[in-house]
Amino acid sequence: MKDIPTIAVVGTFDSKGEEHLFLKERIEARGLHALTVNVGTGRPSPFRPDIDFYTDLILKKGLMDRGRDGMIQAVISAAGEKILQLYGEGKISGIISAGGGTGTHIGTGIMRVLPMGIPKIMISTVASRDMSSVVGTRDITMMHSVTDIMGVNSLLGEILDRAAAAVCAMAESNWKSPHKKKRIALTMFGFITKAAEQIRKNLEDLGYEVIPFHANGTGGMAMEELAREGYFHGILDLATHELADQLRQGYCKGIGPLRLQPINNRKVPRLVVPGGLDCAVLEFTRGDIPPEFKGRKIFFYDFRSAVRLDLNETKTMAQQLAGKLNQD
Repeated sequence: MKDIPTIAVVGTFDSKGEEHLFLKERIEARGLHALTVNVGTGRPSPFRPDIDFYTDLILKKGLMDRGRDGMIQAVISAAGEKILQLYGEGKISGIISAGGGTGTHIGTGIMRVLPMGIPKIMISTVASRDMSSVVGTRDITMMHSVTDIMGVNSLLGEILDRAAAAVCAMAESNWKSPHKKKRIALTMFGFITKAAEQIRKNLEDLGYEVIPFHANGTGGMAMEELAREGYFHGILDLATHELADQLRQGYCKGIGPLRLQPINNRKVPRLVVPGGLDCAVLEFTRGDIPPEFKGRKIFFYDFRSAVRLDLNETKTMAQQLAGKLNQD
């Protein structure tokens, strides 16, 4: 008999208990199990959850004197460990949460400890904002609540029900890749797409599976994390453009310190190409060129423009790239 998937329903039940109880009921109405996990720090849950970090962590360990921020960090850490343990034991098949700014911070902080592939849905009042810092490099699905989360009304109820339907369907998905080939990670971005397409074809003709990553700041870091987790047999780092945008605070900034660093304890061959390293992609159009870039070569792309780096910037890029690669 096929095991029935269990979805972890994680949230701040002190302020959003009604909504998470509704999620639990809608998941169970679809024939799946729900495991309720309270990560609220303000007061007890209005119902008895399956796992209660307010009672078992905040109260038992006397963390109230840490302040709100300290309690939140403690809950994220402890709940993340527990959720990862449950996943490792095969006891959960997905995770869902709903919240405002704080709830989103807590919920996604817990979701990010889980590996790629397990369904992760965050219903959030702030989902329409820049979510790069909370999604990070993980496959978290953000769903905008549109309304605030204060009681299950006719509008929010529809959104929560659809989110429950989505996580249930994700948990029951059973597609497996037919590929048993060695995997090569390939970074790419707009200006060098044709080169990436040709490289993909050539590698596939040689019998490899190519996994492309958009070098947009987050994409490069996602590739690095998966490489450290052992997903790849080789890396073709075609688009090192992220270094240029990090220097000029461009559209593809946001890389972490591990970008292009040696992968400890793993012998993964990496071929590095200075693809797109001669320009930074910035958000301006031909009608509003910043004074500092007038006179430079500029390619007007869409709402973004690619600005050619000057000599000093190019030297800086070369030094940074060489410094990282010479550590390997």
